[in-house]
Amino acid sequence: MPEGDTVFRTAERLRTALVGKTLTRSDFRVPRFATVNMVGDLVEEVASYGKHLFIRTDRLSIHTHLKMEGEWRVFHCGQRWTKPRVTARLVLANDEVEAVGFSLGKVQVLPRADEHTVIDHLGPDLLGPNWDPAQALHNLTEHPRRAIGLALLDQRNLAGIGNIYRSEICFLRRIHPATPVGDIPDLPALVDESHRVLGKAAHQPPWRPLVYGRTRRPCPRCGTAIASQLLGEDDPADRITQRERGIYFCPRCQPSPQTS
Repeated sequence: MPEGDTVFRTAERLRTALVGKTLTRSDFRVPRFATVNMVGDLVEEVASYGKHLFIRTDRLSIHTHLKMEGEWRVFHCGQRWTKPRVTARLVLANDEVEAVGFSLGKVQVLPRADEHTVIDHLGPDLLGPNWDPAQALHNLTEHPRRAIGLALLDQRNLAGIGNIYRSEICFLRRIHPATPVGDIPDLPALVDESHRVLGKAAHQPPWRPLVYGRTRRPCPRCGTAIASQLLGEDDPADRITQRERGIYFCPRCQPSPQTS
């Protein structure tokens, strides 16, 4: 699933393509909003919050979420699309370009005044101008026995981290992802690391993973083979998505909380 840095950079591209320009076409290919017509609307802002993206006019906000496979691409008018047309769920065009959202996991149109209802339940945005480390720390410590690898994925604690960066952050802090939040000796430092890592990934791409996806390859610190395993909640319903929740770690640099 695309993480906060990807959504942040997507917002930057759409901002360049759309902001300050009047829509000449809007095509919502989702049943609930198929009749929405935004032709003539001036795009005022494009912004991200965690993994959520908002395209705002003076009266409406288009909320999209990439989920697992979603992607926004920008084309010059008349240019051939580089993904199958059948996967397009939203098209926004002006006199110069077409912004096309392919395989978007969520498409929603809201009055600007109601936009907050989409993100009220989320923790502070790691890439936002009002990033609040104290609130993120408070949210994490609400459940001290929860594994940090799961707590970092929970967008209600802090918004923007996905499967890649939770492994990377834990590696950099020498903490096994299964370690309970309450057993981490310097949790504020881990919160700061999260902010630093996601910020670097967003502003200085590409991020080259140190451990994520590198099973059996040598640890960049000590040379031990990187290991991977599944980490899920103690909930039968969670087994449906457990396969998507693999964690990566160095067994030497990040000893298991059961053996350390």
